[in-house]
Amino acid sequence: MFPDAALDRFAARVRALPEKRRAWTWRLIRIGLALSAGAGTALAHPPFGVLVGLLGYPLLMILSERSDTPRGAFWMGWLAGFAYFFIGCWWVAEAFFVNPEQAWMAPFAASLLPAGLGLFWGVACALYRRFAPIGVVRVLLFAALFCAAEWLRGHVLTGFPWNPAGATWRAGGGMSQFASVVGVYGMSLITVASTAALAPLVGPGAARGRLISAGSGLLVLAVVGLFGAVRLAQAELRFTDTVVRLVQADVKQETKWSPEAYRSIVDRYVALSARPAARTPDVVVWPEGALPASANDVFVSADATAMADALRPGQILLMGLARGEADPSAPEGARYYNSLFALVDEGGPGLRIAAVYDKHRLVPFGEYLPLGSIMTAVGLRSLVHMPSDFSAGPIPAPIHIPGVPPVQPLICYESLYPGFTPGAAGRPDWIVNASNDAWFGATSGPRQHLNLASYRAIETGLPIARATPTGISAMIDPWGRIVQNQRLDPGVAGVVDAPLPRPTAVTPYGRWGDAFFFAGLLAALAISLFAGRRPGLWPLTSPTRLRLRG
Repeated sequence: MFPDAALDRFAARVRALPEKRRAWTWRLIRIGLALSAGAGTALAHPPFGVLVGLLGYPLLMILSERSDTPRGAFWMGWLAGFAYFFIGCWWVAEAFFVNPEQAWMAPFAASLLPAGLGLFWGVACALYRRFAPIGVVRVLLFAALFCAAEWLRGHVLTGFPWNPAGATWRAGGGMSQFASVVGVYGMSLITVASTAALAPLVGPGAARGRLISAGSGLLVLAVVGLFGAVRLAQAELRFTDTVVRLVQADVKQETKWSPEAYRSIVDRYVALSARPAARTPDVVVWPEGALPASANDVFVSADATAMADALRPGQILLMGLARGEADPSAPEGARYYNSLFALVDEGGPGLRIAAVYDKHRLVPFGEYLPLGSIMTAVGLRSLVHMPSDFSAGPIPAPIHIPGVPPVQPLICYESLYPGFTPGAAGRPDWIVNASNDAWFGATSGPRQHLNLASYRAIETGLPIARATPTGISAMIDPWGRIVQNQRLDPGVAGVVDAPLPRPTAVTPYGRWGDAFFFAGLLAALAISLFAGRRPGLWPLTSPTRLRLRG
């Protein structure tokens, strides 16, 4: 029933090797297993969906607890994290090929990012090795420390919450629906704890305790899946009277910077916005950075007239543009923002600016340089061709436009962050996510971004209208599903005219936020550290300190 005998036979063969060869063999095995653990968990995420890769979590737990020291466990965690983030984030290298002068930085970006993010996994595994208690309750400590590190990864230095463990489950599917209660971080705690509960199957101890651990983990996953199936079965998709047009011009990032390209891009967006429809859309959405120019230039040029001519009286255009604002207190006399403009056609000449949303959470090294003064002093700013930083806007809040339900704008990777959209008091009726995934070409990045953004719909019970230059643009319903026939895939130029879905009732996550996650985290820490230190209180299995060594 258990793999112990097979593992013992394998270990016996390795122990029979000469001492020096035996030491190197164990070391290479541990390195290979750690990399496999990280790669497996990364491949479990969409768009790959190899869910058997979730076994990487129990494997990482085993490698950590059977390391000689916390330092050894750290390296197991770091190696696994490096593999995880290399596979999950390799597409960042694509952005550096847009500008040939920066192409030399691509391999450094693809390797340094996962090397840095892997530190969070390494610290979690080192702490687990240091404090791991007796018994199967150690599963709870591993999951709590790991998910605490993942939460920190999403918040330290503005955070980078790409592919948390809870987003392994495809958004809109049954397993993802419990995010409406606990959020994506709560889903991470459930996912890691439930799969790590299989780890005690490998090791000493009574069969009863090991089976209870594994069975409990599988039961929790089954309950979560059942909850999602029931929630989706009861879902009633209803629509408002508002029609939203999502415009995807299929403008590749590397082709948009010449004067000739600029004229073509304007014409393309204008033509798609003006395309006749059975019903005139109430709102037209352009993506982030739709035009390769600042709002300061666009709004005083003939292009503003062309944009106005593309709309009909009463229509609203939501478009992403950078803008500058004079500020004598700023180092350069001005501040720059990545913004979303709400422009209204009131029937007169031009368009009126009804609202402006400034991006709050900026991309490190893309929109601002962390530790900017230090980086400038050592010459890194000129090296990465970033002459100035964008400024962060205020904390995200819904905007109100006459004739349109209140909406929460999220620009680009702001859609990765839970909690930016009010879920109870001040809750909007929908979310608009204007993004520029063209930077990442035909990689897994845009598809992963769509999956992560869709979790904000599940958490809040709000529909999301998502527009990108090259795909995937889509109307996402409050259960995280793409509305049938309302998407534009990569490489497609066109529009989607989608009726805006109605929001669901306020979700538990919308009302309470990450309270369930933190409560689960504290409970897991308390149970594992308290129960595991009291002999006889949870006597399901004996201490596990076996090493993968000779």
